[in-house]
Amino acid sequence: MKFYKYHGTGNDFIVIDGRNEKFTPNEKIIQQLCDRNFGIGSDGLLLLKSHQKYDFEMNFYNPDGSEATFCGNGARCIVAFAKYLNIIDKETTFLAKDGEHSAYFENDEVVLKMIDIDDIKTFGELFYTNTGTHHVVKFVDNVDAIDIMNEAPKIRYQKDFEPFGTNVNFVQKCNGFIKVRTYEKGVEKETLSCGTGVVASALIYAYTADNLISKVNIQAKGGNLKVTFEKTEIGFKNVFLQGNAVKVFSGNVDI
Repeated sequence: MKFYKYHGTGNDFIVIDGRNEKFTPNEKIIQQLCDRNFGIGSDGLLLLKSHQKYDFEMNFYNPDGSEATFCGNGARCIVAFAKYLNIIDKETTFLAKDGEHSAYFENDEVVLKMIDIDDIKTFGELFYTNTGTHHVVKFVDNVDAIDIMNEAPKIRYQKDFEPFGTNVNFVQKCNGFIKVRTYEKGVEKETLSCGTGVVASALIYAYTADNLISKVNIQAKGGNLKVTFEKTEIGFKNVFLQGNAVKVFSGNVDI
């Protein structure tokens, strides 16, 4: 089977053209392909499929084989992949599990429209929202000092966030930007970047800010991202995630 490898600020994905490949995802195969020792290795698998109404349909699978509702960096990568396949040119509208999305290219970066956010909950010092998938944001003084593999699972499996569980973001407020580290469910470890996670972090940062903010620059471990938005009385609309989406290599794999 032909596959492609993409990354968005270090968040890496196996990408498959589901229009041509006779590929039926199942838990065992996805786990094998995403394994960094015995497979190709990735933070997830993206499947591009044809759709009658949209330019294409995106399916995303976590490394544990579970299907996720959305992946922000993965969506930017599959948009770049669709352009590589000449399915789209400078802009697109496509379908994901959480609904319709649009995107366009600005220089070498993909600008992706996210869903509107109208529900932010608090659980003590934790902020909780859904930016296509569930995220908790916790503000800390020094994000680099966090023992994320010890601290994040305590929140990820907290009863407040059942039955879905949650991704966990630790956020440090800096001068003119925020630093974000994310533990992703389904991956069950820290990734170099998480698109839906930095969007959640940026919006909750704006939600807690004393002044009106419409843009947040984010420094993730794998690179820099930008989130722009409009604040409303009940949340946020016109939310866009911007960053790189890079084709790394392609090859063939036996499944």
